[in-house]
Amino acid sequence: MRNHFHLKTLAVAIATLSIASVTNAAGLDRSGQDVTAFFQDGTYAEAVYTYIDADVSGYDSANTNPSQNDYVRGDKTGDIAESYDFFRYGVKADINDTFSIGVLYDEPFGAAAGYTQSNFVSQGDMDASVASITGGAAPSLAAAQAGIDALEPFDGSLPEAQQATLDGLRGAVAVATAEASTAGEETNVEVRSQSLTGILGMKFGANKNFQIYGGPVAQRIQAETKLRGLAYGPASGYTSTSNPDMDYGYIAGIAYSKPEIALKAALTYRSEIEHNVDIAESYPLVAIRAVAAGATAEQATALSNRASNYEITTPKSVNFDFQTGINPTTLATAKVRWVPWSDFVITPPLYNDTSKISYGPDGLNLVEYTEDQWMVELGLAKRVAPALAISGTVGWDSGAGDPTTSLGPVEGYYSVGLGAKYNFTENWAVSAGGKYLWFGDAKGQLPSDKLVGDFQDNDGFIAGLKVSYQAK
Repeated sequence: MRNHFHLKTLAVAIATLSIASVTNAAGLDRSGQDVTAFFQDGTYAEAVYTYIDADVSGYDSANTNPSQNDYVRGDKTGDIAESYDFFRYGVKADINDTFSIGVLYDEPFGAAAGYTQSNFVSQGDMDASVASITGGAAPSLAAAQAGIDALEPFDGSLPEAQQATLDGLRGAVAVATAEASTAGEETNVEVRSQSLTGILGMKFGANKNFQIYGGPVAQRIQAETKLRGLAYGPASGYTSTSNPDMDYGYIAGIAYSKPEIALKAALTYRSEIEHNVDIAESYPLVAIRAVAAGATAEQATALSNRASNYEITTPKSVNFDFQTGINPTTLATAKVRWVPWSDFVITPPLYNDTSKISYGPDGLNLVEYTEDQWMVELGLAKRVAPALAISGTVGWDSGAGDPTTSLGPVEGYYSVGLGAKYNFTENWAVSAGGKYLWFGDAKGQLPSDKLVGDFQDNDGFIAGLKVSYQAK
């Protein structure tokens, strides 16, 4: 006789622990783009709130010379990870025993980081800035200018060592002047996104065990970045604001189910989405260079502030979701996610054009990653009373490479989670859960490959609350 587990919805409290990825886990990944609401039986709806609080701190580099890459441990950065919260919604219904439809909303990508101390904050002391950049060779702005005045008449005919000294003094004065233009301001980045996914599924096979599904995805994204302090060298004072942009992609997948043992497996692909974003940029170094080349103040201001358009392509992804019953009250789950963050870049036009002067015809990207993300999470859910279930998870995220961007200096994490689900009526349930995360150590790096920070022994937690309705 076939063994039927008859697992009810209340046995799957594990779902509340899959409500979010983690701030700064890998790239800009946040929600994990979960689609499991679409695989629930019958008519289903959920609303999920997620709160993320991470503690990411480390040390800046005492070496602020833009031409030197060696990391030298400096001052403490303080906690740079700002708390972050978002919502997720899902609705699914069966048209008949073959076709199902669903609508999912989530906030898939994001960042929230800010430095409040260390050399990621503009100090505004030009003498101290020049001394720091030159390693004490020029102890003040006046000393640097005196060195420039002595060597400048021979520019282009100097021996190599003296030419390098002249170029270094010019660079130090320019960076110190750029930093002074934003005195007291702090490095900060914020990225927000929203995604709306429509899904149509069709079951097939002798017992309707297989299902193919897909549909359109509308995605909106916006960002704001402020680079401040000597850590960013010539880029100190750079600011960009990307206006919200909406664009479109698609989702597609295949699923298999075997209800008698509560088995469900689904493989889901999401396409990349290309955004054409309007951006406003301000770059003090451009104005300083323009004035030095003879431009008027008005001309320099115009050159250092630009409104333009550029492309951001959010990455494609693949999710695998699996569950199976172990006994009539126990469920095991597994989730695997892959995102090719190594293909993702943010390349603002003014930032890129300015970097070409020192870094060649391709210039620099503002944000880039070296490795793809892999995330794995295993869980177990147990019904302990007619209306109550508890669950636990363990997880691992590979991160997107080390060293990584100074705006998100974490290389993945390990996690453990606990959750509970209570059915307060036959159809309505509330779930709550949390995860604790141990972040991987990482070096913070500029696009120029200069190491500017070392971040170790950091952690964080996620808390989530979900209200769901299901009618079979």
